[in-house]
Amino acid sequence: MSRAGLSCPGCGSSNIVDDDLYCQAQLVCVDCGSVVSEGVLADDPVGGSDVSYSRTTAVTKKPCANLIKGLQRVKALCRILTVNSEIEDLAHTYYNQAYQHETFIKVSLQKKEALAGCCVLVSCRLLNWPITMGTISCLLDADPVVVGVVYQEMVKALNINAPIVNVTDVMEGHSSEYKVSSCHVPEELAEDSRALSKRAVALVELAADTWIVTGRRPIPIMMAAIYLAWQSLKPSKQRLKFTLDKFCQLAKVKKHKVAMKRITEMKEVLCKLGKEIPWVREEMTLDNVLLHVEDILKHRFALLRRAIRSHEEALLAECQTRSEDSLIEDNAPSKTPYGSSVEECVMNTDKAGVEKDDSYAESQDSAPNWGKRVLFAPPCVVHAKKRRVEQPRLTGVTGDEEISDSEIESYIRTPREVREFALTQKLLSESGEV
Repeated sequence: MSRAGLSCPGCGSSNIVDDDLYCQAQLVCVDCGSVVSEGVLADDPVGGSDVSYSRTTAVTKKPCANLIKGLQRVKALCRILTVNSEIEDLAHTYYNQAYQHETFIKVSLQKKEALAGCCVLVSCRLLNWPITMGTISCLLDADPVVVGVVYQEMVKALNINAPIVNVTDVMEGHSSEYKVSSCHVPEELAEDSRALSKRAVALVELAADTWIVTGRRPIPIMMAAIYLAWQSLKPSKQRLKFTLDKFCQLAKVKKHKVAMKRITEMKEVLCKLGKEIPWVREEMTLDNVLLHVEDILKHRFALLRRAIRSHEEALLAECQTRSEDSLIEDNAPSKTPYGSSVEECVMNTDKAGVEKDDSYAESQDSAPNWGKRVLFAPPCVVHAKKRRVEQPRLTGVTGDEEISDSEIESYIRTPREVREFALTQKLLSESGEV
């Protein structure tokens, strides 16, 4: 098809036709073959108006792979903890908000994995299903420190007012993790979850009243309480023979090493209260105290007052006895200097034959560790760390200073040295040098 009014700029010919050999329309000269004009899609669109590249290739935006994995992790945690659908939906909402927040955009995958557990944790606490951070860390197999840092950052970023829970509040949720119902274990070892949780809460409350909970991690305390509750609800020979390892294997939970110490501490407290029960004639020991747990917990407030009163009366009687003995020693006839020093050192000799340092004993007795004088005290007081006493700097020491007898005696350690020292003093006095 010829185009009138156009001429070739190369040869001046007006014989211009359309070139149909290419997909883009062109005008060429018949005489010389030059291209007179090239068509442009924007100038001559085919089949509609011009559309930008981004609009023509745009599709529905899909979540990234890490976001999908995180939502799946949230769902799995909710199913493991057997929470209701409301908590699960709230956890999903918080995870979507936190994942897209600027605080968690450029963080490591470890923190993003912990973020899923933190969303479940705060959702459970807000909807009155309290669980511990240690439980979430155990399920994620993550460091509790990392989980705690991510939890604080998430609560601050999303402006969430999360409640602070107590160890007794999380007991019900924690006890549900122990598979000791009739559906999982034999009938003689099975226990109702409500009765188990109620008995464990009472044991934890007793532990709190006697300073065992103070400054301790909650997971080992709850494990110890549930273990003792399970044994004391039906204290048969079969249950009493179950160790903590076997119980954890039976209940399908992971054992905490510290829980064994908490079990011993709780048993000791139960023994102290069990000794005050008037109708129990047998001696209360760690082996038979579980037979009387129900009575102890039922009357624990009265038994606590009675045990403290009995302990104070025993201390008062002991102080009176010591004061009477000191009066008798003061009125006794005086002894020779050498005989008294030898006798004091021999009396202070321990079973290994090594004399104890009197100054060290006096400093230990005068230390302000009141936890050893009361019946119940915080662990940090009972097991107080010994602080290193700084020795004063010695200035102007020439080596010619006189040494007193008390200072010489402080360096003596064994009865043999005492005898040799006394013999040396006697020989010197006889020779007239002293």
